This record gives sequence, C-alpha cells and structure tokens, in this order.
Amino acid sequence: MNQALVSQRFLELVAIMDTLRAECPWDKKQTIHSLRSNTIEELFELVDAIVDEDWEGIKEELGDILLHVLFYAKIGSEQEKFTLDEVMEAIANKLIHRHPHIYGDVKVENEDDVKRNWEQLKLQEGKGKPKTILSGVPKSLPAMVKALRIQEKVKHVGFEWENKEQVWDKVQEEISELQVEITANDQEKMEQEFGDVLFSMINYARFLHIDPETALEKTNKKFMQRFEGMEKFANENGLDLAKMSLMEKEALWQKMK
Repeated sequence: MNQALVSQRFLELVAIMDTLRAECPWDKKQTIHSLRSNTIEELFELVDAIVDEDWEGIKEELGDILLHVLFYAKIGSEQEKFTLDEVMEAIANKLIHRHPHIYGDVKVENEDDVKRNWEQLKLQEGKGKPKTILSGVPKSLPAMVKALRIQEKVKHVGFEWENKEQVWDKVQEEISELQVEITANDQEKMEQEFGDVLFSMINYARFLHIDPETALEKTNKKFMQRFEGMEKFANENGLDLAKMSLMEKEALWQKMK
C-alpha cells in the first residue's frame, strides 16, 4: 500500500467534503437525522454487493460509506461535538485496547479467545455508564441479525449449548410448542412460539457455521430468479400465470429449477 498516496487521497476527499458543505445547497441542508436513511440505504447496497461478490460494487459502496463518515464528522465538527481527528483517534485507541494479544502481553489460543477478550474489555469501557453483556446490541438492528448478535454475546460468558445436537433438540421442542398453539388457535401465543422457533433456528445455524441472514438472502434471490423465470416463460408462451392451476405452476416451477 502506498501510504503517501492514500493520505493524499484522503485529504482530497476531506477537502471536497468541506467544499460541498460550504457551497452545495443540498449538502448544506443535511443534518445527522436527514442523512440517517441514506446511510442505511448505502449499507444495504454494500451488503448486496458482498452477497453477489461484486468487487467493483463493493469498492463503489465503500466509497459511498466513507463519504457518509466524513459527512457526519463534518457536521460533528460544525456543532462542536467532535472532530474527524477525534473520530480516528478514538477508533485507533479502541482497536489497540481491544487487541491486547497484539499490542500487549495477553496470550490467546484461538478466535474464540479473541472474541471473549473483546467482549470483556468492552464491558470495562463504560465511561461511567453501567454496561451489561447485551447493552452493546443496537436496538435498530434487523431482528435476525440482532438474534445472532445476542447469541454470540452471551456465548462469551458461557451461556451456550455444548453441541449442535442439543440445539436441534431445542428446535424440535420449539416446533412442538408452536404446533400446540396452532391447534389451540391462540394467535398471540402462536406468534410467541413462532419467534422461539426462529430464534432457535438461528442458533442452530450458528452451530453449523452458517450466517442465517446470508443464507436467507440467497434463498430470497434464488426464489426471485426462478419466479421471474416463470413469468418470462409464461409471457413468451402466451400463458397467464394468474390463471394457471396450482399443478401447472408447480410443473413450471420445477422446470425453472
């Protein structure tokens, strides 16, 4: 990596941000609140590129996210809340503090040791505020991602199944409890038990070293591709998909596979 060139590019980008904030009518109007939805959109666009292994797209979306980082830092500086330098200093200090096996004399044997140390050190960085194991889980995370993060965090204090067989038994137990409530036709309890089934399945995915969010997104894409293939086939052959029988649709679905 050419550090001089990287530094030059970074400073150019900071200067561009300063100019846009001073001269562009749209950029001047933005606040941390107005940018929020755009930032979320950019993050999801990056996720899409990652799922597709679209390296050109990843490069582009990382640039967009970097722009947003500089935008928030610029607004923070204008509001006299923090500077870009303080943002970078804070993350540098955090990384050094949370990697004592690199920057200190702590010994680790594997990835789990690194994660366990990370969570313990995070709890110690309370800045006067009481912290719990789960306090670092963002409230606005999508539910599936949140469930995974919760499970990963409690694992580091030993709240964990011993093996995947135990987790699968739990999945089967939750499915049985859901079936009971379906029979009873209790809508509220059905919802609760369905949530338990999903939570336990996410846990099982973790034991299989599967990212459930990625797995579901791949299934979503596969379904969409096949269904769009059905629509295309129907249109090309003068068929009305809406008027086809379920058996005909199933045969067409199998053809798309």
